[in-house]
Amino acid sequence: MLRFAVCDDEPLSIQEILGHLSGYMDTKPHIPYQCSAFQDGQSLLESDCNFDVIFLDIRMEKPDGMETARLLRRQKCQSILVFITVLRECVFEAFEVEASGYLVKPLDAAHFRPTMDRILAVLKRRSAKSVLIRKGSSHEVIFLSRIVYCEVQGRKLYVHLSDGTVTDYYQKLEAFIQQVDGRFFRCHRSYLVNLDFVNGCGDGQVRLIQDWKIPVSRLREQALTQALLCHMKEREL
Repeated sequence: MLRFAVCDDEPLSIQEILGHLSGYMDTKPHIPYQCSAFQDGQSLLESDCNFDVIFLDIRMEKPDGMETARLLRRQKCQSILVFITVLRECVFEAFEVEASGYLVKPLDAAHFRPTMDRILAVLKRRSAKSVLIRKGSSHEVIFLSRIVYCEVQGRKLYVHLSDGTVTDYYQKLEAFIQQVDGRFFRCHRSYLVNLDFVNGCGDGQVRLIQDWKIPVSRLREQALTQALLCHMKEREL
């Protein structure tokens, strides 16, 4: 299911955006979705921010849309950001926060539709990378973009997801590592972390989103710092 968020301090603007969004998604009946609305940036920041796409107005009370976007990125929010505003002159600032769209009010379908086409294409590429977890006779597909970290306890592997849920099953960490890509780093013999969610490291701990912390072994702390720097450079390309 796709999760959309709309953040605008004008109720009529929220309804307009939701109207365009529902009109577009009606043409994609095979894709389930849900929408959440926020009337200021602070309430959005205080949510779990576990959205696939966030539509942001720029002209709002502090924090305005641009500052809200900066704070979201500092929190390692991976959501696709789309600015919807009357302020044409802020388009270059949008690139600083890796925005994927910039739409000018009043909205029109001629501009909204190609923006959404591009967004769905990006989401499709993101979701293509996943792991298959087998628990007895059941199977679960988990996208790599949702995995914050994994830890081994006994014979079980615990997969911690960005929405706070945890999936556990019998698996060796070495075998799981073979299924993931370069965004994951083994920071400890019992822990594997997704660099997309790392805010920093020090004093034997890795700092993650939502103030989560996991251990990093002393011998791997410097390597983690280097891996994180390389990962950030790759994302800028």
